[in-house]
Formats: sequence, structure tokens, C-alpha cells
Amino acid sequence: MESLHTELMRNLSSPLSSLVLQVVVILVSARVCGWLVRGLGQPRVIGEILAGILLGPSLLQVLCKDLHSFLFPQSSLQHLYVLSQLGVLLFMFIVGLELDVTALRSKARAAVLISQTSIVIPFVSSLALSFWLFPDYGPRNSGTLAFALFMGISMSITAFPVLARILQEQGLIRTPLGAMAITCAAANDVMGWCLLAVVVGLVHDGNGMGSIWTIGLSIAYAGFMLLVVRRLLRRRSDVAVSTRKLATRTLATGKLPTTKLPSGLVALACIALLTSAWITEMIGIHALFGAFLMGITIPDRPGLKRRLIARTGDVTTLVLLPLFFAYSGLRTQIGLLDDLQSWLVCAVVLCVAILGKFGGTMLAARITDHSWRESCVLGALMNTRGLMELIVLNIGYDLGILGPKIFTIMVVMAVVTTMMTGPIVQLLTPVVPRAKQTQRAANVLRHSDS
Repeated sequence: MESLHTELMRNLSSPLSSLVLQVVVILVSARVCGWLVRGLGQPRVIGEILAGILLGPSLLQVLCKDLHSFLFPQSSLQHLYVLSQLGVLLFMFIVGLELDVTALRSKARAAVLISQTSIVIPFVSSLALSFWLFPDYGPRNSGTLAFALFMGISMSITAFPVLARILQEQGLIRTPLGAMAITCAAANDVMGWCLLAVVVGLVHDGNGMGSIWTIGLSIAYAGFMLLVVRRLLRRRSDVAVSTRKLATRTLATGKLPTTKLPSGLVALACIALLTSAWITEMIGIHALFGAFLMGITIPDRPGLKRRLIARTGDVTTLVLLPLFFAYSGLRTQIGLLDDLQSWLVCAVVLCVAILGKFGGTMLAARITDHSWRESCVLGALMNTRGLMELIVLNIGYDLGILGPKIFTIMVVMAVVTTMMTGPIVQLLTPVVPRAKQTQRAANVLRHSDS
């Protein structure tokens, strides 16, 4: 009996056994929390975020430390991290596939203005706030400038994957407004990562010259993919059936065609997206932008794109992506806010974040001839910070730029601003009947084919 117990414990502590158990617990928790928040009018992604926070030191470790240590030993989190990042890469590839690039050509100027305004205003407003916070919340081993710059980045970032997931669940990702939001968020986060490279360079080397190479290589790679690779793939794409007939039949029936996409083509697409992700990671910006860029680069063939999405979508959104949110939540400690002053500071940070991001985006959108309703929707969407910001915050925490309390305050701000997005978008976005959505999509497809 003792040998059986020893063998059982050894098997339970193996890396594979630990990872499988973690995935099961996370998926069950994410589904339960997602179902609960859906009843409150929140998108399911909020439930997945909260599930990760509840499974971490904020609740589970407090209530049952032994169970938390058994489910999520520190030595096993690296495996969960790698698996969660794979889910994000696949999801951003799907978002790139669904983005209608041709519909944005006439709105490129508006997208640039909105995205840059949504960075500049919250960044500048947070600089003044950070100088007020530094004496009490800034770490002693880091200068005021690095702390202020990092606070500015944290206030300016938009949660690209979370925003895309909300748009997907709200049925807006194929609309012009959804496409504009995705484009603005992509430009916003690219600039955010470039600013992050400058701050990290200042911390490590005392200068930010390395970031010049990052920005230059990023622009060059994006131009190469969109201007060269995209055209080559479009010329050589040989779809087995007529694209127009396939798109018309898909839209008319509401179902995907029965013809399966060749496995070799799916494998080639996965290899391409992972290669693109690796290149952007080596350049110095996040790998998810490489995956997103690869999705955009694939030729605009509705049948090909829809079947690629069908082959990769379910496993990505239902299994892999919740792991990304859960992993980030496991590193959050809400219990550090244990006094009134901390919560008052948290309220001030939240107000500055909302006024800067929401208000700045809304004004920029209104200047670019969007209606007030559309401007408010864009402001709410760009105000989504979510777990993408937690990645940035964890980098700052690991570098010693952010202290434990300000880190937790920023996490609370990220979660609250993300939870605001769904209700605001639902309130301001009229419900469009499915038939009208189908007709609108058909018009877009006919325009892109011509």
C-alpha cells in the first residue's frame, strides 16, 4: 500500500500530469465563471479573466494554500505559460483572417489619428499622476523617470486580444466599426511595445538607442509582408472552387461548405503564422503581432479564410485562450490593497485612466467624422486594457520599476476598465438582425472580389 501511494504521488507530480490537471481546472472554472457573467450582461472573456484571478493568490491561495500549491506549483507554471501563449498566437491569427483590410483603406488616416491620440492623452496625463505617486508607491531602486514612463505605458495600452474577443462575441468584428477598433488597437499596441522597448533600454543600458532598431525593423517587416508577400500569395493562390460561388453559397445557407480544407494547407498556414510570430519576437515586439500580421497577409479569399477559421477556431477560443487569461490571473494579488488610502489612490488612477483613454479616443473619433455613438463605442473599446496590460505590468514588476502595491492598483484598474467595455458597447450598439448582417457581409465580399 505504501509503494502504491508513493507511485501515485510520483505520477501526480509529473510535469504532464500537473499540466493536464491545471488545464481541466482552468477550463471548468472558466466555463462556470463565463456562464455567471453572461447572466450579468458581461462577455464570457470577463469570466475567464476572473477565473484566473480567483484561482490565484487573490482567493484560492488564501482559502486553501495546500490545494493551491498542489494545483499550481511554481515549477509547473512555465509549461502553462507556453501553452497559453500558443493559444494567443492562434487567436490573433484568426483575428487577422477576419479583418477586412480593403474596407480600411479609405479610413487609414482616421485610424492613425485615433490610435495615436489614444496613446498620447493617457500617457501625458499619467506622467503628472506618477510624479505624485512616486514618493509613496515608487520603488527605491528605480528612478522617477523610469517609473513615470512605465506608468504612462500602462495607462496607454489596449488589450488587443481581449478587445478582439469582445468584438467577436458581440458580433461586431466584421463591421466597419469593429475593423476600425481592431486596427486602432493594433497600431496602439505596436507603439506601446516600442515605448516599452525604450523604457527597458533605459533601465538596462541607460539609453534607448536599441529601440530605434526595433521600430525600424518592425516597419520594414510589416511593409514586406503587406506589400510583397501578400501580393505573391494572391497571385499564386489556387482555390479549388470558385471563390465567388463559395462565398455566395456560404452566406446564403449560413453554413460552411462540406469540402474540407486540405490538411497540408492547414499545416502550411500554421507554419507560416508561427514563423511570422517568431520573427516579430526576435525583432523585439510581441510575437502575437507576427501572428496577426500573417492572418492579414493571407489572400482575401472568403472560402479559404472561413475554412481556416473553422479548422482552428474552436480549439483556440474554447481551450487554449482561457489558459492565457488564467495564467495572468495567477500572478495577481488583490489582497495587497489593505487600507483606505490604497483604495483612494486606486480610484484616482482609475478616473485618470478612463478620462485619458476613453475621452481621448472619443474626441479623436468625433474629429474624424464618426457619430457621437460610434465615438463612444470606440472609446469604450480602446479603454479595454485587460490582461494584455498585466503582461506589461509583470515586466515592470520583474524589472523593479513597479512596487507591489502600485502593481496591484494597476491590475484593478485593468480589470475594471475591461468590465466596463461590454455593457457600454451593448448599450450603444443597436441590435442588427441577422439577415441584415448577412447582406452587409455579402456586399463587403462583392466589393473585395471586384
